[in-house]
Formats: sequence, structure tokens, C-alpha cells
Amino acid sequence: MLALLRTRRWLGYLALVVLFAVACVALGSWQWNRREEALAAIARLDANYDEPAVPLEDVLVETDDYELGQQWTVVEARGEYLADEQLLLRGRVRDTAVGFDVVVPFRTDAGSILLVDRGWVPPGDTSAAPDAVPAPPTGEVTIVVRLREDEGEIAGRGAPEGQIASVDLDAIAQAHDEPVYTGAYGLLASEDGASPEGVALATRPVLDEGPHLSYTLQWFVFAAMGFVGYVWALRREARGDAELDEPREPRRGRRQSDSDVEDAILDAADR
Repeated sequence: MLALLRTRRWLGYLALVVLFAVACVALGSWQWNRREEALAAIARLDANYDEPAVPLEDVLVETDDYELGQQWTVVEARGEYLADEQLLLRGRVRDTAVGFDVVVPFRTDAGSILLVDRGWVPPGDTSAAPDAVPAPPTGEVTIVVRLREDEGEIAGRGAPEGQIASVDLDAIAQAHDEPVYTGAYGLLASEDGASPEGVALATRPVLDEGPHLSYTLQWFVFAAMGFVGYVWALRREARGDAELDEPREPRRGRRQSDSDVEDAILDAADR
């Protein structure tokens, strides 16, 4: 078998098996990393979502501050909504219906603007826009929001005037002369201790780790099976070559059946 293994053909097969195993291990590692990311997202949700609110300025000291570990952190701010600069965030799904999230700039007492997603509204007679959008409260208001990271620009997706395809904080900030929080925006939890009317607040997401662990194991098993199949095929061919090299006994004549023996005895008696 070792002699067979040194042939160019079987060395080529081995190279293919190694490449297959490397690809399987890479895919398995990718699935493992996705599982780790899912577990980290679950941990952030559990750690931050139901915690008491803390002042916005204590969490985001600078307007461009934000770390992934701050996702879902509950913060409180006082100020006023800039209702005239309200935006509709397109393509947001709630209970299988595709509608809009209402995004309104909120000027804090400290003079910085935080983008606030006040909630979801259904589409109107057409999917182009809702029939009505509830206005935010006027004057001074205290809001409690949960931080979410900047979504950035979605390539190839645009929106008509007054609407946006994603919460691209850098792009939105260009429309304001005042400092804008560009690291994160807020999902509204309450206004002056109450829920807003006419919009559906964001609900707590249901997260799970998904099937990534089983996919990881499958890819690693596939990598091992490649080597097992290679060894099996190599041994089979080696065994076949060995059988061909063994000397064979000469073939004997056809074995006589019982009827042939009887016929021969009767022929001898007739003689």
C-alpha cells in the first residue's frame, strides 16, 4: 500500500482530499464564529435590555462614542423633538406587514441631537407611505430609549424625500448644524413615563444561537470522511493488486455430476 501511495495518481488524490478537508474546516470554523456572535448578541440583550435607565451623557460621552457591548443599553435624556425634521424609515416589518418606523431628531438639553425611532406605523392605501403619522409631543419631554448601532448606508437602496432606507447616522448628521450622535440611535421605550399613541413600540427581540453548532460538527465530520474514504479506496486498490500478483492454482476439469457418474457405471456394465 505504501508503494501505491507514492504514485502520482494517489498523491494527486491525497492533495484533493487535503484541499477538501481545508475547505470543510474553514466552513466549520465560520459556522463556529457565527455561533459565538449569536451567543454574544444574546448575552448583550440579557445584560442590558431590562436594566434601569442611566443618563445618555454618562454612556455616550462624545457624540461618536459607541461600543457593541452598549447595544440595548437603556438611557434617559431630556429635551425636545424636532418634529419638522421627522423621517420615515422604509421597509420595516411587524407581524408580516411591511410598514415604516418613525425616526425623529431629538435635541437634548446638552445641545446634541439623538435620532429616536419612535415606533412602527402600517402602510396606507399604497405601500409608498402611511396614511397618517402621529406627531411627537411638543415642548420639553423626558425620553427613555435603548441604544442601537448605526446601520450605515445600504448600497443600491434609495428613498423618496422625507424617507430613508436605513438609519445612516453620518448621512443624517449632514442635514444638521448641531452635533449629532453618530455612533448610535435610540429605540423609544417611553415618553414622560408613558408609551406614545399611534405607533407600535419596538418589542424585545427573540434571539437564539441557531443551528450553527450542528453545522460546525457536520463540516468537521465531512473533513474526516474525506480521509476515511481516501484510505478505504487506497486499501481496496492495494488489496486488488495483491490478489493479481498471487500465483493461482491451475483450473481443474469440470466436476462430474451424480448423473454423469451413474451413466459411466451403466456404460461399463454394458460392456
